[in-house]
Parts: sequence; C-alpha cells; structure tokens
Amino acid sequence: IPHFIEIDNNLLIDLNKLENYLNKNTFLKNGKCFNKNSLRVIKAIIPMHIFGHICNMSKLKKIAKKFKLLIIEDAAEALGSYYKGKHAGTFGKVGILSFNGNKIITTGMGGAILTDDKKIFNRANYLASQAKQKSKWEYIYNEIGYNYKLPSINAALGLSQLNRILKLINSKRDLFKKYLNSFKNIKEVRVLNEPKNCKSNYWLNTIILSKKILSYQKQIIELCYKNNIFIRPVWKPLHQLNHFKNFPKMELKLTNQMAKSVINLPSSPFIK
Repeated sequence: IPHFIEIDNNLLIDLNKLENYLNKNTFLKNGKCFNKNSLRVIKAIIPMHIFGHICNMSKLKKIAKKFKLLIIEDAAEALGSYYKGKHAGTFGKVGILSFNGNKIITTGMGGAILTDDKKIFNRANYLASQAKQKSKWEYIYNEIGYNYKLPSINAALGLSQLNRILKLINSKRDLFKKYLNSFKNIKEVRVLNEPKNCKSNYWLNTIILSKKILSYQKQIIELCYKNNIFIRPVWKPLHQLNHFKNFPKMELKLTNQMAKSVINLPSSPFIK
C-alpha cells in the first residue's frame, strides 16, 4: 500500500516535510514503524531520482534510520548519476536501474537490481529464474516465479553501450548548459538544475514554468509540436491515477502544481 509524499522545488522528496509528517503520524514499537491511523507497519521508503537528479541521500538515510525504514532506490533514470561521488542506487538496501529503450543506455527492455545483501540477491535471482529448484534434469517449481532474466543477446547490447556511457552523459550535460544559456533571459522559465552534491546524467532536460504562465503549458506543447519540436509534460502524478486515488497521501499541493508546470525538452545526446 503506497503512501504518497510531497516533493520540493527540484521535484525530489521534500525531506523536511517527510520528517515532520513521520513525527506526527507514526510511532515506533519493537523496532518497527507504525502508521498511527491504520496501525499498519511502514517498511520502506522509495526515493525516485527523477530525470537523473538525486536528493540529499545523507539526510534521507538519517530519517530512514530514525524511523526504522529500509531505503529502496528508484534509480531507473539515474544510471551514471552520483551523489557525493557515490552512484545512484547504491545507498539503500536495494536499488533498481532501467535499460528500457528510452534510457541513457538500453538493452531494448529490462533493467537491474543492485544490492549488497546476499539474502536479497539470492531471493531475487531465484524468483527471476522462475523459482526453479536446482536439478540436473527435473523441472520442479517451488512457488510462483518469473522469467525475468535478461537474455544474453540483450545483455551483450547493454555491455557494449557501457563503453560509451561517459560520452553520452557528457553530451547530455553539455546540452543542459546550452538550454540554460538559451533560457537565461526568460524570467518565467526555470531550467531544472542538479541539486547540491549531485552530479546528474541529465537524462531528461527539463524546464519549469512559473505560476504566472503555467496555464500556457498545453498551448506551448501544442505550438512546439506544430513546429516539429517534440516536448512533453511530466508524467501524471501517481496519486492522480484512478487505481491509486484512494491510497494515503500527504498534502500534495506542490506536486499538483508541478504537474502543470513541468515540460521535458528534447534530450537526445545527439542533438546538435
């Protein structure tokens, strides 16, 4: 059962609001964090490194430790991004990467789980191999498993692309600088920058419209499409989707505003 939390001006977790909310709405008992309202155990927090940007992981780790929460990092968009010199997806108990066709490198589909916990590694490997019992010739499945292993041909494609990932990241970072320069005299538009201590891969370069002009978001997108400039709005916030509408959430005022303000720009590393 997800519990949605508020973002800050960088589209990342608002850590101050998160800590205040946990102080107010949870209690600790027997080394576990409980929701005061539902009395359900809160097990983990999932920071999402949006567009390659990483939040203040030092502070998040302190909050997680205080409230006995595991950290599961959604680093799907952050391959090649670092916080204080440490790679995205390596701060928590588990991190995930995506190698989907639109990511900075791709295997066509699929991704990776990062963990230094042997028990979690063995469990994930077992489930991804259809929960098949080891045997020389028999096919015995001990529980429901999944065929999630990356095919060798896809893995080979991904490994070959790793050889040029630094070149791709540098191209995206250079593109960010060009966008920053292009928009510098437009007061009502902010180019999303990497936060403090983060070195981002700038997977998607992004602008944020001020409150004054956010009503023009749709008009701007339509105009750009007419001119073959393929920009897009940010994904619809999860708490607004029908199947998540009734789940618990903080007051998400800024999240709702940002959904109307954010525009993703063309971000291919091959843009001239």
